[in-house]
Amino acid sequence: MTKAPLTLEQLRVAINDGEIDTVVLALVDMQGRLQGKRFHAPFFLDQVVANGSEGCNYLLAVDVDMNTVDGYAMSSWERGYGDFAMVPDFATLRRVPWQPGSALLLADLAWLDGSGDVVASPRQILRRQLDRLAEHGLTAYAGTELEFVLFRDSYEDAWRRGYRDLTPANQYNVDYSLLGTARVEPLLRRIRTEMAGAGLTPESAKGECNLGQHEIAFRYDEAVACADHHVIYKNGAKEIAAQEGMAITFMAKPNEREGNSCHIHFSLRDRTGASAMLGDGPAHLSETGQRVLAGLLATMREFSLLFAPNINSYKRYQPGSFAPTALRWGVDNRTCALRVVGHGQGMRVENRVPGADVNPYLAIAGLVAGALHGIERELELGAECSGNAYDDPEAERVPGTLRDALTLWEGSAVAREAFGDEVVAHYANQARVELAAFDAAVTDWELTRGFERL
Repeated sequence: MTKAPLTLEQLRVAINDGEIDTVVLALVDMQGRLQGKRFHAPFFLDQVVANGSEGCNYLLAVDVDMNTVDGYAMSSWERGYGDFAMVPDFATLRRVPWQPGSALLLADLAWLDGSGDVVASPRQILRRQLDRLAEHGLTAYAGTELEFVLFRDSYEDAWRRGYRDLTPANQYNVDYSLLGTARVEPLLRRIRTEMAGAGLTPESAKGECNLGQHEIAFRYDEAVACADHHVIYKNGAKEIAAQEGMAITFMAKPNEREGNSCHIHFSLRDRTGASAMLGDGPAHLSETGQRVLAGLLATMREFSLLFAPNINSYKRYQPGSFAPTALRWGVDNRTCALRVVGHGQGMRVENRVPGADVNPYLAIAGLVAGALHGIERELELGAECSGNAYDDPEAERVPGTLRDALTLWEGSAVAREAFGDEVVAHYANQARVELAAFDAAVTDWELTRGFERL
């Protein structure tokens, strides 16, 4: 099998030889999901390569259930729910080993009238922040560590059972357990090897603390490539699990046990490709590295909507849970929001705030914007936390709810300066839509407490 990514010429040959009959063109929506079309491969070559395709602009203006909702400037009944252009990014072209005869590539979004990019598109948001960073002669690299909980029930069975009384793939804590992970190694192995066949670079798989919880890690990469690989892996892992009659959830907090994190490793390189973070300062940080960490801490609360986008996201943040509550930094300290790890050119900062429900483009864009805030304002880095940050009475805290995060985001001058009013308004509306839906729902918790006894 030809190792992906594919060149366009390799795709032509594979289609002519009958190896590929389907080409998937995908965009990334607000929730970080892949949406798009499956094309008959000869049609893709004849028409889409030169002309791109179209998609309804409601794809960036719906809730998680794909319901049309009010409040978005770009897309509404009044504007007729028109199309935007899906512009293929041929650098992302790759085979899809878990779908026979298939290739996939991602699309950037533009307006059909030629007026430019779709500003609120997650991939474009990240690109704009990277363009700002490039003006300083810097490049961002990142790696995402996605945890998930695996169940031995199919997605259809889980739906019919209201996602209750499901069977986790492991019955006890299998953190680092080779015996426990061996129970599900056939699935983990298939995900690793088929992601490698799609051009990703898997590093390892390990068990985690929650029942049936695992993590597969991938190679650190340039920021856009990291986010692209993240969404392809997340979508593909669900498809592979479904084919095996199982179900994976990337919810931030699927039950009362440990949540699913998405720790994001982040660093900057200079024009020579060397680390811009490494130096002679505290924790071997350069002046740039210190300002980066200071900027990340200074913007973390106001940017928390980018790291924790859903109501459920905020239920991870519990003391002693390995999810951070205190906005502190430390060297190899897992109680802090920012953990400095690695050595030499591999030194980086791990942001432990995001959960596995995060949109990686928005989260990495938030890291870049925070880093730039620290660099451009020449912020001073506070003292390292060498103890238990959960017990630090002086530390600022991760917002406790999505409602708190929304207030901080809308009121943030830094967010408006970095991302622009259109992006701030667009993602504020997303949060308001989710809050309104939750506020209108009657939960199982309410029924259990109140049905008989109130």
